[in-house]
Amino acid sequence: MCKYLTLFLLGALCLSSLGCLGAEENSVQEKEDSTKAVVQEQAKQELPKLEVVHKPIKWTEQREQLIKEYAQMHYGKDITSIVPQVVITHWTVSNDAESVYQYFSSETMPDDGGGRLNVASHYLVDRDGTIYQLTPETALNRHAIGYNWCAIGIENVGGVDGKEDLTEAQVKANISIIRYLQAKYPTIKYVWGHYQQHEAESSGLFIEKVPDYYAEKIDPGPAFMGKLKEGLNDLNLKFY
Repeated sequence: MCKYLTLFLLGALCLSSLGCLGAEENSVQEKEDSTKAVVQEQAKQELPKLEVVHKPIKWTEQREQLIKEYAQMHYGKDITSIVPQVVITHWTVSNDAESVYQYFSSETMPDDGGGRLNVASHYLVDRDGTIYQLTPETALNRHAIGYNWCAIGIENVGGVDGKEDLTEAQVKANISIIRYLQAKYPTIKYVWGHYQQHEAESSGLFIEKVPDYYAEKIDPGPAFMGKLKEGLNDLNLKFY
């Protein structure tokens, strides 16, 4: 009888210990989850404020397929999204934001030797500084040869006939966007203008598998980029 009683007590003790261990493990996991939630919430709160108008362009399975084809053709990558490493600024050669939006909304363009995916950019900044977000920030958009696999693009309304006429409101808007993006994506280390594409090859980010696929660019001009560099000189970003 004593033998069976001892075994019973030992069994009960083991079950009790296991229950306590399980409860402790659950408690630890709950604390870890709670800590993660707090850290994530703090990270959100620490992001610089960015006022944007969400104006998504047409996005369908066809665009996704065209993006895959483009990424495979130009970068040898089977991707539709990016890990942002650079912000590239542009001008639209137009003074009308709506016409640019409508142009980007088309999913296809005539094949210029680089595929049928239409050009598009993540952000569009109007003359008065209004910021429109056109696509998700991590979507692969076609806006800069050799760098679309890792670049977020900002288009600025202006630059008709190559005139460097982007406004102070656009300068401030671009600075706000870049501050926000760099805080959100610590992988972003570079900022350059489209016209600086050759200098930027020293970053090691340039990939282009289509021979002789190239376009000379002058946007958005050194005056604009100089102002961006000055406005962001407190951040650890590489300019050219």
